[in-house]
Amino acid sequence: MSLLNNVMDHSLDDGYAEAAARKKAADGGLPKTLRAKLGLAAGLVLAALVVTVGAAQARVAAPVVAKEREGLIDRIDQETEAADKLEDDVDELRDEVSARQREALKESGSEQGELVGILSGAVEVHGPGVKLVVDDAREAGGGGDGDPRETSGFSDTGRVRDRDMQRVVNGLWESGAEAISINGQRLTALSAIRAAGDAILVDNKPLVPPYTVLAVGDGERLSTRFQDSADGLYLHALQENFGIRTAISAEEDLRLPAAPRVTVRTAQPNTEKTEKGTS
Repeated sequence: MSLLNNVMDHSLDDGYAEAAARKKAADGGLPKTLRAKLGLAAGLVLAALVVTVGAAQARVAAPVVAKEREGLIDRIDQETEAADKLEDDVDELRDEVSARQREALKESGSEQGELVGILSGAVEVHGPGVKLVVDDAREAGGGGDGDPRETSGFSDTGRVRDRDMQRVVNGLWESGAEAISINGQRLTALSAIRAAGDAILVDNKPLVPPYTVLAVGDGERLSTRFQDSADGLYLHALQENFGIRTAISAEEDLRLPAAPRVTVRTAQPNTEKTEKGTS
């Protein structure tokens, strides 16, 4: 009976009772004095006031911010329109300069002037030559043994790259081509063939395969010399190993457009023509 009475009188273990008492003493509960209560109330009122004032200021400033945003958007549109107009003016001036350059070369009437116009790409060219078409493999990505591009770092071996077209063009120049164009884009001594992702750029203009290369020159001789050159053999290796499609043929008459823009690095007045005009 004494054990049963002890269990009924002490239903909560002494350790649990002590832990509960320590927790209650540490919490302290709500403030007991009037000053503490007033301080707590004042703090709550101040916090509510700060939140209310902040919300009111945000509501008042919202139309101002929206108006400033609309003003910035309008300014951006105006500046963009002005920049586009300036770019159009620059293009018009460049076209005018190119047209005057071509006209000046025609007026010179000398063989040297005509040759300079052809070699610089300032005038249109037509005559016999070679037509070379280069296209990606039917299933780009395939490869084989004896990679001729193993030092170039290209992973997609079934796709024509900018370095491939560089070698083709350089091989045609070396084989005796007098003028070259790729997909209607005339090449000059300052032309650049570069890559932007998977696209090939010629003077910053993207080209789409198949790449049609027209080269003016002695057709049969130019074709034979190119195919026997190192660059022609390189192109043949791409065809044999990676399925890149190529087709070359000699043509009786090719027409190449003038380069859209020809940059003049050096120039001097024609003193002989001036002296004849004044005498």
